[in-house]
Amino acid sequence: MPTAFLRTYRALDTDRFSRAALGVGLGLAVLGGWTAWAALSRLTLYEITSTARLEVDRANYAVQSPSLGRITATYLAEGKPVRAGDPLVELETSTERLESREEQARLAAVPPEVEALERQIAAEESAREEERKATAAAVEEARARARQSEAPAQYNAAEEQRLKELRAQGLIAEREYQKGRLDATESRLNVERENLAAGRLEREQRTREGDREARIGGLRAAIAKLEGQMSASRAAISRIENHIALRTIRAPVDGTLAEAAVLRVGGVLKEGDRIGIVVPGGQMIVVAQFPPQAALGRLEPGQSAQVRLDGFPWMQWGTVPATVKHVAGEVRDGSVRVELSVDSLKPTRIPLRHGLPGSVEVAVERVSPATLLLRTAGAMVAAPRER
Repeated sequence: MPTAFLRTYRALDTDRFSRAALGVGLGLAVLGGWTAWAALSRLTLYEITSTARLEVDRANYAVQSPSLGRITATYLAEGKPVRAGDPLVELETSTERLESREEQARLAAVPPEVEALERQIAAEESAREEERKATAAAVEEARARARQSEAPAQYNAAEEQRLKELRAQGLIAEREYQKGRLDATESRLNVERENLAAGRLEREQRTREGDREARIGGLRAAIAKLEGQMSASRAAISRIENHIALRTIRAPVDGTLAEAAVLRVGGVLKEGDRIGIVVPGGQMIVVAQFPPQAALGRLEPGQSAQVRLDGFPWMQWGTVPATVKHVAGEVRDGSVRVELSVDSLKPTRIPLRHGLPGSVEVAVERVSPATLLLRTAGAMVAAPRER
């Protein structure tokens, strides 16, 4: 009996030892596996923001009213594609058109006046040429008569000298000498009279030409004044037409009306009122706002990301693959602007539209669980404690 009990006790003791050894071995195996997983495996860390939206990579254009006016026509429709120069809203232009017609009527009345003045100038110049020719002929005729009178005058002067010598010798009577002297004086005066007549004709011609030049100058000054009025009228018409053109608000670029104000014909627009936003065509990008501690030094161009759009549940529609394109270097309004390019090589079922909001997850690095554990522990130790 004692021997059988001893054997049974030893068997039970050996069984307990085997179970303990097995438990220790399993524990060591689990610890070793966990240690290997913590040291060798890699986990992807993400930086996440819920402030993101799809945008076109080109700047949007806000369309504003350039002046105060009453609406006469509107072609606004949200989502409508537009071309640069397409009319969006037309404002009343009746006053400007009346001013334009007045200026055009004033301008049309000037050319006939200018033509009449030019005809007067042409007539004056033609008369001046004819008068020059007539005066030149009269002057030449007077000088010819003067030359013709010079020969008798020279003869009578010589005869006077001869008679003077004869009188001195007492060979002729005084009466005969005086008659010869009178003839010589008359001949000399006749030559002087003809020369004076030629000079008078030349002076009169110069006077008449001066008067004509003054009249022609006055006519040309009147033409210059009228031409100035024409230029002023043309400038006024151009200004009015430009103002009329500005009364039609047009699309600045090709694109789509992403926003359109509700306007009615007869309503009034004030200067600077926004009537819509034109989104130009271009590639879609994602603009996200990250906290500074998550972006600066963590986000770099080339990092992959996933975009989840709020209007399209990602469990049904999936996500939009993207890549970090640009990270701002300054903090603005408490966040950092990050631009991501949409991966066009990976198709998505989501219709990408400007302005769709969503969230962004950016894969920043891959670390082991042990490193992550040490970081967490370090952060807890370094965290400030309240006394």
